[in-house]
Amino acid sequence: MTSSRRLHLGAFMRPVSLHTGAWRYPGAYPDANFNVAHLVSFARKLEAAKFDAFFMADHLAVLNMPVEALRRSQTVTSFEPFTLLSAIAALTERIGLVATASTTFDQPYHVARRFASLDHISGGRAGWNIVTTSNPDAALNFGLTDHVEHGERYVRAREFFDVVTGLWDSFADDAFARDVESGLFFDPARMHVLDHKGPQLNVRGPLNIARPVQGWPVIVQAGQSEPGRQLAAETAEAVFCAPRDLADGKALYADIKRRLAPLGRARDDLKLLPAAFVVIGETDAEARAKRLHLDSLVHYESAIASLSVWLGHDASGFDPDAPLPPIPETNDSKTGREQVIRLAATEGLTVRQLAQRYGGYAGLAFVGSVGTVADAMEQWLMEEGSDGFNIVFPFLPQGLDDVTEKLVPELQRRGLFRKDYEGTTLRDHLGLKRPPNRFFA
Repeated sequence: MTSSRRLHLGAFMRPVSLHTGAWRYPGAYPDANFNVAHLVSFARKLEAAKFDAFFMADHLAVLNMPVEALRRSQTVTSFEPFTLLSAIAALTERIGLVATASTTFDQPYHVARRFASLDHISGGRAGWNIVTTSNPDAALNFGLTDHVEHGERYVRAREFFDVVTGLWDSFADDAFARDVESGLFFDPARMHVLDHKGPQLNVRGPLNIARPVQGWPVIVQAGQSEPGRQLAAETAEAVFCAPRDLADGKALYADIKRRLAPLGRARDDLKLLPAAFVVIGETDAEARAKRLHLDSLVHYESAIASLSVWLGHDASGFDPDAPLPPIPETNDSKTGREQVIRLAATEGLTVRQLAQRYGGYAGLAFVGSVGTVADAMEQWLMEEGSDGFNIVFPFLPQGLDDVTEKLVPELQRRGLFRKDYEGTTLRDHLGLKRPPNRFFA
């Protein structure tokens, strides 16, 4: 391979697998999603394989599906991301640590403080995944009776970003002299009071933490709707997305990248990292057999509940052996709903078939031998469908071991992935510049 392009690889680790049957797979750890010893071991394996980041999604509600289905789900309990990543930070040295924090149900000062702390604790490895939270059940846990409207959530998110990054810039990098002889701890002239007064938020500042090691933790964004794409172009440095196939990925990649230049940003200032479900076998046939067995472990009641979440509409009363009926508009995630409807129409799936797909894992999947999967990843990279992938493991630990011990060495042999870290921070891993302080030269 002669191209200078290299893959970036993140690991989607909360939940440890998005596949509903993962915890039941032979040899899997049933408690992997809530066992700190297992999670630390996973992080160390990923770091040994030189992964860019350990990525944690977050869920702010338990009762997001019927209890009969929820009782079969490994996601009913999960660690709070900052608590776990702070622990992992102390037991790793290089791998990036990305946590999700909601702009809808949190406050900018809290978010700025937590991420600045994680960045200092980890030596510059923190990343903030900005989400607006699509799940309407989360609103009920934060004093609301109805979810905030989709467009309004993105308006708040944009202002939220400005406030958080402004708080991170509260102190110049040289503000803390800590001069024992003179008794001067910090220079007030190198401190900025944000005093933000906006349509959604009022925050005085300054933040009570020194500027993060990376200037700002890496900004990650995960929405694919029109407001989400624009927010990504304006704010994000990595986008965790979910295209269905290479054509879809190339269209998304081109659309988001083209938005950067008018904003004064270079194409390399933002990396697109689609979620990719990876199942490795000695042969393609063996890999397909693994996935078929995994899918067979999903109960229909869980499958139909998952389909309901994706649709933002209760599908439990649908005829399981009929086509998907018309689905009304909702205030939930629009991208997910449209993806389900498109898949049903494109492949002519019944409700049962669609539910089984979404009850397991319905997103982009690379299923095959090491060579087959490496070929697919290389094609995505070279044809600008992505800058890398956020890998979803089918089951753990075996699925993770297959990637780190078999796939990564092949990608390294092809010159598609690093053999060692070239820096110490997450920005170093992703090839991102340290942002200047907007208030101090």
